[in-house]
Parts: sequence; structure tokens; C-alpha cells
Amino acid sequence: MKKSLRLAAVGLAGVLAVTIAGCTGGAPGGGSDDPNTIRFMIGQPEDPADLELTEQDMLKFEEETGIKVELDVIPSENVRTVLQTQLRSGDGPDVFGYDTGPGFAGALSDAGLLYPLTDAYAEFDWPVYEFAQERVTFNGDIVGIPNDIETLGLFYNMTMFDELGIDRPESTADLMDACEVLKSDGIIPIAISDQEGWQGGHLLSIVLSSEIGAEATKALIDGETSWDSPEVVEALTTLKDFNDNGCFTPSPAAVTYDNANALFYSGQAAINPTGSWLVQDTERNVDFEVGYIPFPASDGPGIFSGGLGAGLFISASTKKAEAALAFLDYTMTQEHGAWVIENAQSIPAFPIDTTGIEATPLFTQVLADAAKIADGSGDFGYNVDVLMSDTFNEAMWNGIQAVLTGQATPEEVAASLQENY
Repeated sequence: MKKSLRLAAVGLAGVLAVTIAGCTGGAPGGGSDDPNTIRFMIGQPEDPADLELTEQDMLKFEEETGIKVELDVIPSENVRTVLQTQLRSGDGPDVFGYDTGPGFAGALSDAGLLYPLTDAYAEFDWPVYEFAQERVTFNGDIVGIPNDIETLGLFYNMTMFDELGIDRPESTADLMDACEVLKSDGIIPIAISDQEGWQGGHLLSIVLSSEIGAEATKALIDGETSWDSPEVVEALTTLKDFNDNGCFTPSPAAVTYDNANALFYSGQAAINPTGSWLVQDTERNVDFEVGYIPFPASDGPGIFSGGLGAGLFISASTKKAEAALAFLDYTMTQEHGAWVIENAQSIPAFPIDTTGIEATPLFTQVLADAAKIADGSGDFGYNVDVLMSDTFNEAMWNGIQAVLTGQATPEEVAASLQENY
């Protein structure tokens, strides 16, 4: 998060084992001096049901290890500030959930705030996919365990599309035509939110990846192509055109992520552009059939953007490294991975035998797509902000907001992206 900071909460809330003891402070690195009690910080999950799943899992972890975990839940929008402040003071959590990109975990690694895990990977033989290990390797050390593989795309109301005679969009022209039909029926075509800012990175990622493909997007990320190139300007122009034509939520830069989700859940909006992490919440909250497709390209159906979600990290200042490592190791078992898939509908970043696992048709599709990312057999774009610097991301988030509010042109935003790259 962003990928986003929000995702650190969503990705972890249903995945990790914790004992909710209500951390209120105490010894540095944890709420207790007990070496078998560690503090774990996450952002507030969107759905209370995710904490209920966590409580179920925590009991098993404590039974197996005798280690208690004090859960420190803070508002997701405050994770970044609170975490960095605590880590720099030496009073941070023992374990925490955070995003895996250079602007997030990478920045903490550069500052010497993360416990190196290269030796632990060898000792515990953690089977994390090689590409995922690379995404949490900074300064020559593996510093985290990626939690899950995620994709970015469009959830759409299949029931509504069928009732209105709208076919699945196979191009941006098809999507624009669908928007016209939906608007004429009094429906918000696409539930865009950008009040928090990070959503803009996802919007640019899905449009850019579909239009220019994975290789060209990677060339931008690697600095081989300029961010003020015509291709980037065109992607930004696509967002502007859809907004100008009334396809997006009115005043999208004033709409929160939660509110946009609610518009989709209630049927007031037909399409919700977000990530695969929202499958479970979507299925919990809708009474219609949902499909999941890429944002289309001008000449075809497009491709999903894909990558890692949040990860688990240990503070460099922890005095309870042994217990913290045991906590990470618990999440890396086949049994736990299968539990995560079936109950939290999250996709671990290591191979899991899914034989016998029950999943809905929507999540089965997402699971199959994620497997293609892991084995390199699919064509997937990139979630740009998890791979970029903090400086670039701020320029991107602010730039997308400026495009949506008419305060900057696509050309001006592209120039800013290149300058901040």
C-alpha cells in the first residue's frame, strides 16, 4: 500500500495467529518482559470477521508454542507514522505487518530498523517463492516474509450486467459503452475512490499494465523508459476521459475506499476496481453474482496487475527474536497455508497443496490466476507503488488526485512522475 498501508491490515488480519491481550505499552519491543510474550502490530482490519478468524488461529499458535502475542491494532492510516516513530525510538513491536516494497520495507531496511532473516530462511527452510523472496531482499539481506500474492482488477456485478444486456467488456471502448448503459439506468458505472490517495497508484497500475503490457511496465519501473513518455500520458488520459464522461463516482477524490466498496456492495455502483484481497469481503456483503476481470486495453481484454501484498517483519531492536521467529515460522506451514486459503481467502507466497480445499467460484479463479504469477506462466502487469520509492509514490498519488480534480493535465503529472523517479 500502499500497495498500500491499508493492505497491511487487510492481508494480515485474517492470516496471522495472535492472542488479543490489548497492548497498552510496557517493555521496549513488547508489552511484557516475559520472553515468551511478543507484541505484534497491525492496522485495523476492515471487517470485524477478520479479527474473529485471527482469534481462532491464535489459540492454536499459543497451544503449540506456549508463546503469547499481544496484538496492537491501530488505525490503518496511522500504521506508517506510528511504526516508523516506534522503530526509530527502539520501542517498536517485535513483529509487525507492513508493505513489502522499496518505499516501505525497503526504507526501513535502509535505516537499519529490520531484523535480517537470511539465516532464518536457511535454518527453517521457509519455502517462499523465489520472486517473492526477491521482493523482500534489501541491502543483501532477506528481511521479511511476504504474506500473500495479490492481483488488481475489476470486480463487476454480473447479475446487473446480465439484466441490462451488457457483455463483459473486451476493450476500453466496450467499457465506455457499458458506462453509458449504466448511467442511463441511474447506476454509478465505476466506484472510484481516491480520498486517501493510495488508490490512484492502483488505478494507474491497472490501466498502464493492460495498455502497454508487463514488459513495458517493468521498463518504466527499472528506469529504462521515461515516465513522461507518451504511453504514460495516454494511461493518465484514459483515467481522465472516463472521469470526464461520468463513468466514475462523482468527485472521486472525495470518496473513501470504504464508501466506494459500500456503493458496489449495495448495487449503487456496477464495477469496483480494487484487488483480490477483497474477494472475501465482497462475497460476505453482496447478494448478486460477481465477476473479476482486468481493466481492458484499447485493443483487447487487458491483463491483471499482480504482485505481493503485505509481509511480516521483525524489529531490529527486538529482545525476543527467538519467539518472534517462532511466530513467523508458524505461518509457513502447509497446514496454516491451507487454513489461510480456505478461511481467509488469502493466497500464501509459498506452494500449497490445494487438494480438497473448498473455495467459491470467484476465489477459485483468483487462486488460479495467482498460481500463474508464482510459476511465471501468466502475463501479469505490476502493482507499481509496491516497487517504487516513497518519493515517487507521493508524486503518483498526488498526481492522480490532480487529474481527477482537474488541477493538472496528464502531461503535467507524467512530467512530475519522471522528475520524482
